[in-house]
Amino acid sequence: MWRRLSLWLLLGAGCAAFSGNFAHAQEAIGNAPTPENEQLPPNLPPSIASSIPVLAQFKKALLDLGYDFRWTYFADGLGNPTGGVRQGAIYEGTLYMVLDADLAKIVGMDGLSFRVNAYQIHGGRLTASNVFNLATVDSIEARPTTRLFELWVEQKFGDLALLRVGQLAADNQFFNSEFGNTLYINSTFGWPKIFAADLPSTGPNYPLATPGVRLKVTPNDQLALLAGLYDGDPAGAGFTGLEEIKDPAGINFRLKDPPLLMAEAQYKYNQDKTAQGLAGTVKLGGWYHFGKFDDKHFDVDGKSLSDPSSNGVARTHSGDYGVYGLIDQMLRRLPGDDPKKGVGAFARVAFSPSDRNLINLYVDAGVNFMGLWDKRPDDSFGLAAAFMQLSPGLRELDLEKAFFEKTALPLRNYELVVELTYQAQIVAGWTIQPDFQYIFHPGGGVIDPLNPFVGRIPDAAVFALRTAISF
Repeated sequence: MWRRLSLWLLLGAGCAAFSGNFAHAQEAIGNAPTPENEQLPPNLPPSIASSIPVLAQFKKALLDLGYDFRWTYFADGLGNPTGGVRQGAIYEGTLYMVLDADLAKIVGMDGLSFRVNAYQIHGGRLTASNVFNLATVDSIEARPTTRLFELWVEQKFGDLALLRVGQLAADNQFFNSEFGNTLYINSTFGWPKIFAADLPSTGPNYPLATPGVRLKVTPNDQLALLAGLYDGDPAGAGFTGLEEIKDPAGINFRLKDPPLLMAEAQYKYNQDKTAQGLAGTVKLGGWYHFGKFDDKHFDVDGKSLSDPSSNGVARTHSGDYGVYGLIDQMLRRLPGDDPKKGVGAFARVAFSPSDRNLINLYVDAGVNFMGLWDKRPDDSFGLAAAFMQLSPGLRELDLEKAFFEKTALPLRNYELVVELTYQAQIVAGWTIQPDFQYIFHPGGGVIDPLNPFVGRIPDAAVFALRTAISF
């Protein structure tokens, strides 16, 4: 009960400045002329306010005062008619609320900004209840709750650097593909499953943020250098899968765990409207976690964990790490001012040590078709796939277990997800998105826990329909 109360108090504190100038925004609306179509700044995310003059006027009045208040509601219907441990359909919904404040406008603190955001999550969970796969089929899937997400301040130092401090997420900063993260529904095309599986409590990503600091240095318009230091276990749940239960409201604010360090270099080219070449971005990075990690194959005495004579206590390794790279590349650009309209592709790859991680190799790639039909210039269509290789030590463990138990067991090897999707914009800020996914070897080829005599969990087909409305 106190956690829920604390959450609402935090949100209330974050919105106090907003409500303090709410009357000024109303007064600005009352004194201003009422145009037929109030124009919002072009750099804002699409909003239904642009189609409703009174909302556009209200939003612009808040922006003029230094406040950017946004919300997005995701309503997803998903079902797996075949495959998984059981078949069925569910509804998943999430309301995302964010308040950004420009403190230079509000209180005269030059270069300083503030953010607080939260989620209200409800509905079922198809991966957890039906499919039992590794890469969660829906990016909004989480336990029903109302939770704080990020809460930070950021100081800008001219055009050179940005320093952010507070409760932070890393999934919107590191290993982020513009083409992969903005279109596809499967969660692995955002925060990749190799990170979620190998880091304690899935790492700092939706729905769990954690205290940290992030520095971004931009020597020029093309180059950016990022470094982030985070508490290494957002919920304090380790690898038990209980992270959302251990931190149900997002207010654990843990500071005592071994830290997670992330770093990335980004290089962008041909981003201007007048650029002659095709736009692209290359990112290279890595991470290091300072905690201790259990071996996936051997115990402290060097015996296989499947050996009947093993003491069952895994040997431990000091630290864990990974390296990664990605590219977003336009393949064809449509005539016009937008360098990101046409055909674009992305590819990402990541590696982690196989002795202490569930997944040691991750690869995904896709191709997006954006605005190709002149009658639907804001629609997008895409096809993508993600491959997750389970560490070889797990396969050896399964093989040895089969030998000791004198039985035939499936060997864990990989999971492969293929996603086909179409995102249609009804009006600015409102999209409808039919989606299809096929999951090969759910869970990496593990035995079906509800039907162990059948063998592996059967490959699953998932059909989904998402609608998203943003203000």
